[in-house]
Amino acid sequence: MTTTRNSAAGTAGTTGSGRLRTTGNSTGGNGPAGHGVAGNTADDKGADGIGADRTGRGGDGRPGRLRGVLGAVVWRAGIAAALLGGIGLLPWLTRTDPALTVLKARSADRDPTPEVLADIRDRLGLDDGPLRLLAHWLGGLVRADAGRSWLSGEAVTPAVLRALSASLLLMAVALAVAVATAALVCAPTLRRGARGRAPRGPGGGSASAMLAALPEFLTASVLATVVGVQLGWLPALGWYGARWTVLPALALGLPAGAVLGRLLDDLLPGAFAEPWAKAAAARGLPGRRVARHALHRCLPGLLPNLGLFAVGLTGGAVAVEQVFDIPGLGRTTLQAALAQDLPVLQAGALVLVLLAAAASPAARLAARLLTGPAVRDGALPTLHPPRPRARRALPLLHGGLLLAVVLPGLPRDPLALNTTERLRAPSLRHPFGTDALGRDLLARVGHGALDTVLLALAISAACLLAGVLLGLLPRLSGPLVDTANAVPPVLAALLTTAVWGSGPATPALAVAAVAWAPLAAHTSALLRQERAALHLAATRALGAGRLHLLHRHLLPAVLPAVTRHALLRLPGVALALASLGFLGLGAQPPSAEWGLLLAENQPYAERAPWAVLAPAAVLALLGALAVTAAGGLRGTPRPRPRRSAAPPPSAAVESDAARGRAGAR
Repeated sequence: MTTTRNSAAGTAGTTGSGRLRTTGNSTGGNGPAGHGVAGNTADDKGADGIGADRTGRGGDGRPGRLRGVLGAVVWRAGIAAALLGGIGLLPWLTRTDPALTVLKARSADRDPTPEVLADIRDRLGLDDGPLRLLAHWLGGLVRADAGRSWLSGEAVTPAVLRALSASLLLMAVALAVAVATAALVCAPTLRRGARGRAPRGPGGGSASAMLAALPEFLTASVLATVVGVQLGWLPALGWYGARWTVLPALALGLPAGAVLGRLLDDLLPGAFAEPWAKAAAARGLPGRRVARHALHRCLPGLLPNLGLFAVGLTGGAVAVEQVFDIPGLGRTTLQAALAQDLPVLQAGALVLVLLAAAASPAARLAARLLTGPAVRDGALPTLHPPRPRARRALPLLHGGLLLAVVLPGLPRDPLALNTTERLRAPSLRHPFGTDALGRDLLARVGHGALDTVLLALAISAACLLAGVLLGLLPRLSGPLVDTANAVPPVLAALLTTAVWGSGPATPALAVAAVAWAPLAAHTSALLRQERAALHLAATRALGAGRLHLLHRHLLPAVLPAVTRHALLRLPGVALALASLGFLGLGAQPPSAEWGLLLAENQPYAERAPWAVLAPAAVLALLGALAVTAAGGLRGTPRPRPRRSAAPPPSAAVESDAARGRAGAR
């Protein structure tokens, strides 16, 4: 490796990808990927182990790498087979008669006589048992034949492919909206960083937190009613061309973009605090160039979640597809799951699993291309330096507003009916108005706060724990994350009910079964970069064990960001619980749970908008409170080394590097 001295311009130009070209620079030994000594990590693999191969394989590692790839393929195939097998056993696990379910889906008015049910069983081959049905369906896949629908009798493969094409187009437009929204959320931080000023905190503030907390079906209903029907600017129903994609893409992309923007904005202060950014600012490089390389530096930690969003928007946009009457894959799988149309359901689930299996490696490859050899060589600076705690004014303000809404509703009766005051507008007697049964909405919001917040907090805490633990084992959890994210929430709820039975804990288990996946992906992505930090290589070289590195360095750097991510998804957990009420699994009337209030009053959004604005506002306020309160986790100070005569490992390496550079000069 050629040893050169770089200017700040050369330093800033190589930062985004993390590539190492030098062993020093003119700004005091801090290169684009960390300390100046990092330049020799790729070549000088001496006895000290600083540059040793961290993969644990000797030589070029090709046999071990091949075994790892084959093991991942087998593990992923096994998970997909288990999912498809569970779907094939769904009617028998739920102890329902599939012939009766199919008959009700075909014609609800027809009497289920024994002769009619026997004829359906004979035509569908149900008497052969679930295992033979599954084997027959898998045998048809070799010929690209997924069978025929149990309801309509048409070929499954063309129908699923048509639905997939609609969902992919909607996903692409929604991702474009999400990227634009994320750019707006991050704009304040990028602007301050480009000007050389320390970012104040998360960009977008409470606005982005509230936007991320808005339910997709409510956003879709408002856009369809106001923009599509009342104003007539864009079509509100159907799927006939590009103009029909705008409103559903906005409904999907705005909340997703707010979440992505918050995650990206969480990483940007660490990038602007790296030595290359300070050197570039000192040499007078344009602020736009510095901001561009800061984005380049942070994107590898966000790409896995972007891949999850792409798959989730393809198969999980059930509510939006229902509102806008879009024949997408999410709606198709929902109808098949409710009617237990197994061929369509299995084909839809298989397509989503294959899509996830393609999106995940693509995201990892893109992240690897962005970081370059810096991750392999252990030459990245930490992206999570200690930062001051956020201001406490916003959490106190949001918490005070939430209490001001909840406490006045507690003395009121949430179940008192008065049909003469149905859908009354807000007044002094009913500050939030009334619902379709004349019940006071302020009372229902107040009494539903305890169930909503406590259950959502418990599920979020469990998902955070599971996500962090599984994120520490990326080879094991990677295929699990992709599969769990690809499964539509309705299907996850049905499978959970089939295994655990219907009960008070079933909704929580169904939501937790899929809600941990984004947190595990986020943990793995951040941990992959943190393990490549130069100070960890130095600490490892001086004899630190894995537990020491995990406890004293890795978890303190990664856990705050993942915790903020979990809190950002807190309102979404509450809404996911409400969506299960449509299947008879979640909160049932007359419960005052906030998500159920939204679901009950959504049909009256055009006539009585206050009926949905009240629960939506408190959910958005809950999201703002959760995210701004998490600002107190913005930095975890690294543990102080014990006082001794020997310097800490990182200081020893830096001093040796400085002496080496001085001798070289």
